[in-house]
Amino acid sequence: MIKGLFIIFFFLLSAAGECFSRSDDLNDDRLRQIVCDYGQARVTIPFLGIRQTNELSRKLSISSVRNNTVEIVLSPLTLEWFIDQRLNYKIRTPYDPKDLITASDKGQAAEWNTYPSYSQYIEIMQGFAENYPAICLLDTIGTSNYGKLVLALKISDNVSVDEDEPETFYSSTIHGDETGGFVLMLRLADYLLMNYQSDVRVSEMINNLEIWINPLANPDGTYGTGDLISSPIRFNANGYDLNRNFPDPATPNTVTQTETTDMITFMREHNFVLSANFHSGTEVVNYPWDSRARLHADDEWFYSVSRKYADTVHRYSVPGYMTFLQDGVTNGYMWYSINGGRQDFVTRELQGREVTIELDYDYITPAEDLGSLWEYNHRSLLGYLENALSGIHGKVTDSKTGDPVKARIFVSGHDIDSSHVYSRSSTGTFVRLISPGAWDLLVTAEGYLPVNVDNVLVTENSITNLNIEMLPFVNPVDTIGTPVLILYPSPARESVRAVLPEDFSGQVRIALYDSGGRKIRDYYENATEDLPLMLDVRHLPDGVYVVLVSKTGSSLRCRKRFVVVR
Repeated sequence: MIKGLFIIFFFLLSAAGECFSRSDDLNDDRLRQIVCDYGQARVTIPFLGIRQTNELSRKLSISSVRNNTVEIVLSPLTLEWFIDQRLNYKIRTPYDPKDLITASDKGQAAEWNTYPSYSQYIEIMQGFAENYPAICLLDTIGTSNYGKLVLALKISDNVSVDEDEPETFYSSTIHGDETGGFVLMLRLADYLLMNYQSDVRVSEMINNLEIWINPLANPDGTYGTGDLISSPIRFNANGYDLNRNFPDPATPNTVTQTETTDMITFMREHNFVLSANFHSGTEVVNYPWDSRARLHADDEWFYSVSRKYADTVHRYSVPGYMTFLQDGVTNGYMWYSINGGRQDFVTRELQGREVTIELDYDYITPAEDLGSLWEYNHRSLLGYLENALSGIHGKVTDSKTGDPVKARIFVSGHDIDSSHVYSRSSTGTFVRLISPGAWDLLVTAEGYLPVNVDNVLVTENSITNLNIEMLPFVNPVDTIGTPVLILYPSPARESVRAVLPEDFSGQVRIALYDSGGRKIRDYYENATEDLPLMLDVRHLPDGVYVVLVSKTGSSLRCRKRFVVVR
């Protein structure tokens, strides 16, 4: 990967530069007018090094780093801060709306060579569920600031039942002006539904997976307050980049938007084992981490599935498509870092596995190119979902009762930075996607003795099935009916995430004690349902600690031990 970083760095610095103008009153006024007229402005600045780019990324929405330039999208929220930096910048010409050909009706939209109106989009999604009721269900993730629906399709054989099958998730157009993936996801849903009875590959996927597709994650950015795509913007109605809006330890004060909180709630409910987020502006498969230099524990696995996606694309596309950086694949941080991104949140906080797929250098894919986008990508879309039918698939149960157990599955000598997974409390099942090899597992759960499962053999493109039984133990302390607090990671280095029990939303008091019972910290926090609290432990020496969380104004309390090791 060091070699990969060198290649990227050399590529960025060796490309020909552009002509830039230093920020001045005339240029700044023009920039302000563009933001006023269009809701955003795209600018480029010279690439001055990875460090400066990463620092800017904490304040601004960087959309790409390519050809010795950094491209930035400004909203009303970030415009004046950018101007105050007095950077050399060049204003990019706003998009040409002629590329946004709107379908005349639902029938033309379903030919997938034009863009649907918002009402046509709703009709198409409803039509999928009405025409294929046995295998398709329409669900609502939430409602945007302008009252538009954020929808998702579930495609599976027994669609009305929450089956014990791996759940996968495709989501597109979290940036409202990145439109190609929107139509691509609609066409994929149509393809899966139409071919269920006739295509063995599609049948196997639908019979063994629960496939969720969210074609449009940011309807306000795409449609604004209207019915047609006429002036799409990257941001939501409040000017926030939704792909910089997820909880992140480095940006704890982010104002989380309604589209983000709804999406988090939806993803928590479904425990997706595999997902992808579709964008435009470049052509590359980007995998975690986006926000940290240290590689993910499953970096080899992430690279492998990303490589397969890009290599399959190359077999069916024109030369030069999706060849950016390492021939169409990159680790996010080695390109440029972002904080608050969805793929890192899913992978870090939800123990899922998500990549970001950039489909087109054009943010708004011309209508005439939508067919090519499908031809280049649809086989890769199927292949990526099939990765969920590999790795370790297990079930954890109580050895005495046979009841399912919510347990933590940790790959010994391998897992770091929350790369472990959990079994589902309702079924006890889990999926651990991992590269081929022999792996040792440590399985732990509250109230049970730990279980070691050694030398679990994983082979490529196949499932290794495990049944794990855990022996319960009784401790007088454990018989007290206290709410359950979940802390991870433990051991911890810099921070501990605390998932609070139900009914703990609102103000809570947090007290930290060392192993001798001495209180070392006492403070208040505001807890939000479904979002873990972040406990900063960088100042603590190695050792065992106890955190006590009390709900203000009630008798609710919970406590748990954690370990700090550096």
